[in-house]
Amino acid sequence: TSASHRCETGYESLETRYMKLTRLDDLEQVMVFGRGPENGQRLFVSLIKGMLALDANQRITPSEVLRHPFFNRKSSPCTNMSVERPQNPVVFQHPSNLESKRSQKINCSFQNSVEFSQQVCVHTSASSSFNSGELEIVEGSILGNRYKVEAFLGEGGFGIVAKCRDTKTNRAVAIKVNRNRPDILQQAKLEIFILEQLRRLDPDAANIVKWNGFFHDGERVCLNFELLDQCLWDYIRDRKNQGLPISEVRPILHQLTNALSHLGSVGIVHADLKPGNIMVVNRHESPVKVRLIDFVIVWGTVGYSAPEVMLGIPYNEAADMWSLGLVAVELGTGVPLYPGNGEYDVLKFIIETQGQPPDHVLDSGVYTEDYFIEDNYNQQRWTFKTDKQFQCETGYESLETRYIKLARLDDLEQVMVFGRGPENGQRLFVSLIKGMLALDAHQRITPSEVLRHPFFNPGLSKSWPLTLKSRSLRFELHRDFQQMQPWY
Repeated sequence: TSASHRCETGYESLETRYMKLTRLDDLEQVMVFGRGPENGQRLFVSLIKGMLALDANQRITPSEVLRHPFFNRKSSPCTNMSVERPQNPVVFQHPSNLESKRSQKINCSFQNSVEFSQQVCVHTSASSSFNSGELEIVEGSILGNRYKVEAFLGEGGFGIVAKCRDTKTNRAVAIKVNRNRPDILQQAKLEIFILEQLRRLDPDAANIVKWNGFFHDGERVCLNFELLDQCLWDYIRDRKNQGLPISEVRPILHQLTNALSHLGSVGIVHADLKPGNIMVVNRHESPVKVRLIDFVIVWGTVGYSAPEVMLGIPYNEAADMWSLGLVAVELGTGVPLYPGNGEYDVLKFIIETQGQPPDHVLDSGVYTEDYFIEDNYNQQRWTFKTDKQFQCETGYESLETRYIKLARLDDLEQVMVFGRGPENGQRLFVSLIKGMLALDAHQRITPSEVLRHPFFNPGLSKSWPLTLKSRSLRFELHRDFQQMQPWY
């Protein structure tokens, strides 16, 4: 006690705190009391608790901090607050200095959360014109006193990607020009940090884009990359969204798994793996070579996000494996499996095809209660909210956006047979997909296990029987493949 310590040492303990918490969770109320509710407050407190673990061996590491959902601004809902200012959870030294600034009800849900900038699908069907807005870049502009803009390859919330000619070497390169905004500059700094870590890898061996460094054009940060051909989404679209033959899927999937293996070797999670962030080096080569791009480590496309990401559970490399599984499905069928507009829709699609995540997974989710109702009387304690319940709570109206609706993942085989006819390896492909899309991240297959899977042994694939001579459908076709546009 204070008295015991004073008796032994003569030191008199003083109360010097500005606020006195009974637990760290009360930090959220302190922040609401002082500034009102804001997106990310609950996740911020979750992160603080990990950083302030009393046992140093249990304390969160820098790499785990960078992967924490707090830094995914797209999925940081704020807490619904009542009409009254929340009861003060702490004892302040000078409570008279604090004023109530919040008197009206503020109801925040994930639909109103701040979104990180959308990423871009880069391709080389270049355009000579571009509405650059505040970037003020046109064809012929010189970036960094060296790179002449020849065409525009794509755009996103971050800015643009331009095909440029290096005036010193006459080599064509791709320059990513970031907008001069604080949030975009922060993203650019993070991407540069990750790209510096990736310098330890051989881009050719690791199937990642070659980065040639960065430079400043005025106050804008520009990243210099090798010039590639087209994104994987465009490559699939050029095949009329009918899906690729197994003989093409196999080498592409092998290269992407190899890329994840290399990223894992340096402790990096890509966090936005999707066809728009996978580039084909040269579409006319056979087999085609692919490379990963865009290492911002921000989950930006909900339709490829793993369940643990949407539920606000700290994630690791297994989240990338989930995304790769969905990319693989798109390679094989030509269409995305879970193209939802929001987290609720995607979770609903997943549950209708694969069932819902087990209770022990849902128990650890920061956002589980946003989508599920806890019922201790059922065999499975969590029940997914109906469309009406979710709309009543949030105002969000669920939409059916799927191209194909599967009753189970095994029915992927019928979809592929329906689209392309039976091929050797289709059943093994579905077996692999099921391992990649395990709902529990701890049960999900790893890159090394993927590379050892029989699917990548063509001899074994031929030994598995061809399936489904009958084309009786156990799945629903919902949308016209030919009218597809990028939905992410």
